[in-house]
Amino acid sequence: MIILPAIDMKDGRCVRLRKGEFSTASQVAADALKTARAFAAAGAGWVHMVDLDGARNGERTNFSYIREVIEGAGLSVELGGGIKTQEDVDAVADAGVSRLVIGSAAVTSPQVVDYALRRYGNRVAVGIDCLDGRVRTAGWEEDSGLSGLELARRMEEKGVKTLIFTDISTDGMLSGPSFDQLAALHKAVGCDIVASGGVTTLDDVKRLRDMGLYGAIIGKAYYAGTLDLAEAIREAGPQR
Repeated sequence: MIILPAIDMKDGRCVRLRKGEFSTASQVAADALKTARAFAAAGAGWVHMVDLDGARNGERTNFSYIREVIEGAGLSVELGGGIKTQEDVDAVADAGVSRLVIGSAAVTSPQVVDYALRRYGNRVAVGIDCLDGRVRTAGWEEDSGLSGLELARRMEEKGVKTLIFTDISTDGMLSGPSFDQLAALHKAVGCDIVASGGVTTLDDVKRLRDMGLYGAIIGKAYYAGTLDLAEAIREAGPQR
């Protein structure tokens, strides 16, 4: 299983949110590149980055910092947040991102997913962010009216190979992942599933690995010290 330690960027700072609420943003690290290099030193092969300003208002105020990580950390970068148009898709892909994550646009502009798949194939993932089983968009602030499973099936039909599932109620809460929802999703589609939100302990990592998931994103647990990244990576197995 791939471990993807996370760096969320807002106003040029490395932050964490609680349940996706922008008002709860707190800085957790001083420098994105130094943080990413620490991930690499612990054995990570990937880093999951989120451009929170891009997700909320489409502004790429964090892109220079993200580009530094792409060019200088020695990690494969998975990036989400603000990929809403064909131009956004091309800009992110051209920057050297290894996997681009389309979130809200998968609901509001599904043709963007079609375009990305045609151009970049398996470099494309779709983020499914749910609250009470319903997909949220626009930086998690709007209810799409779709269930997570319904969106997952639509994306699989399009040819998406990787889905990143976040239960917003667990994000940043150190409460454990939503194992039941992840199991249901894993059963419903044949896509690679990345668990996001609530991964807190080494036991969480082991359980997700034993479920056969492709990956797990580790965010607040790393910064709060509840999970040793190097140990989690050893349990997860090869990272490339």
